[in-house]
Amino acid sequence: MAEPVLFEIDERGVATITLNRPERLNAINMAMRDLLWEYLEACRDNPDVRAIVFRGEGRAFSAGADISEFGTAPSLWASRRARHERDVWGLMLSLPMPLVARMHGFCFGAGLELPLCCDVRVAAEDTQFGLPEVTLGYIPSAGGTQTLPRTIPPGAAADLILTGEPVGTEEALRWGLVTKVAPAAELDAAVEAAVVELLAGSFAPRRPRL
Repeated sequence: MAEPVLFEIDERGVATITLNRPERLNAINMAMRDLLWEYLEACRDNPDVRAIVFRGEGRAFSAGADISEFGTAPSLWASRRARHERDVWGLMLSLPMPLVARMHGFCFGAGLELPLCCDVRVAAEDTQFGLPEVTLGYIPSAGGTQTLPRTIPPGAAADLILTGEPVGTEEALRWGLVTKVAPAAELDAAVEAAVVELLAGSFAPRRPRL
């Protein structure tokens, strides 16, 4: 069975972290959270890593958290303790190197909240973005209620959070939810151009500060 998260570092010091459950639209489960934590720590502790790119295999970046695991923790307290001990999103926000999200297909729930912890978000045309948690009776639990209104206008953030309705790339670009939109066939080139620009310049973090 393939690893649910892939990790590599190229000769420039650019790390690529790939969500690799395409058959589940890269729904993020606990095994993926553990691997994300492990690879992010490896990037933090490796002085040769100069940038990190996040991407998703298959038809979507990520459709969000894997709801099939909801309620499977031994207890509510065990679940909360695991989240506090391995706060993936907090770790992302604290990293010193630039973070880039390559977004396509569906970016829902945690699949949008992860890119919101990045500095640069490059999306393919026709990508859909949303926080549908309200339709399941809970709020975005990977920091979206905090990072979204620090990234886009508060009214637009409230609409996304309270209605759960998705938006397309036109609104996302206008609001600043994404940095750049490119045709699907040119997405990799657009991401690479963003990485080259970040490596060449003096980097100042653009991700939300909580």
